Amino acid sequence: MTRAEPLGTSFAPRRRRTAGATAEPADRIRSGLAAAVRALRPLFPAGVSRPRFLRGPRIEAPVDAHPISTDRLVLRRHRLEDAEAWYRIQSTPEVVEHLPWPVRDREASREHLRHRVRHSRLWQSGDFLALAVEHDGRLVGDVSLHLRDVQPAERSVEIGWVLDPAVGGRGLASEASAAMIDLAFREVGAKTVTAVIEPENTRSIALAERLGFLRATAPRRSSSITFAITPSLLAARRAERVESAHTESTATCP
Repeated sequence: MTRAEPLGTSFAPRRRRTAGATAEPADRIRSGLAAAVRALRPLFPAGVSRPRFLRGPRIEAPVDAHPISTDRLVLRRHRLEDAEAWYRIQSTPEVVEHLPWPVRDREASREHLRHRVRHSRLWQSGDFLALAVEHDGRLVGDVSLHLRDVQPAERSVEIGWVLDPAVGGRGLASEASAAMIDLAFREVGAKTVTAVIEPENTRSIALAERLGFLRATAPRRSSSITFAITPSLLAARRAERVESAHTESTATCP
């Protein structure tokens, strides 16, 4: 399991200025308001996000949650009707082991799901999109994208995935994650998708590598491993799979 979590998101970095440039009045006002909100952040209830006018630059057009169908899955917005299934998934020991989430009772789990219901748009730095993974009409997991950098040349998102261990081993996590990577590249215009995984989370590491991610340079003092994939890496990986499948098919022909 890995995840990109919206709670506790840091403020977006300020835009770079050339030497000698002075701040515009609107920038000074925005910076002053951002500083005030940063100072008050410890007083905010968990899960309260910054107003949009303080979140900085945006991508060209917002990307809103919409149903995505794959061969076996439907990715769609979370619903409060999923509360019992969501509680069961996030209470499973195999899930808790690899996610830095607190152990939640049913009420806290429902509130957590309520936040995920609201996270349905990617537009500005720090925005978070969470989609439910549905298989045979029931909730079996969650995939998410966290918009990290909005600048066109460096646009990046972090992907997260959580799957019910009861349906593990069938390739469903790969199927759901691949669909979200496609969304990130095609609709968000990301140049890079990253995944941050703990070293002991061997299943998620194996999944990232199957999807075509490569290990990136880890920040100092971080125990996590950062993986990254680009459109060219993804295309190469998929071409390899097609070639491998073709070779196997040819080899088995009488």
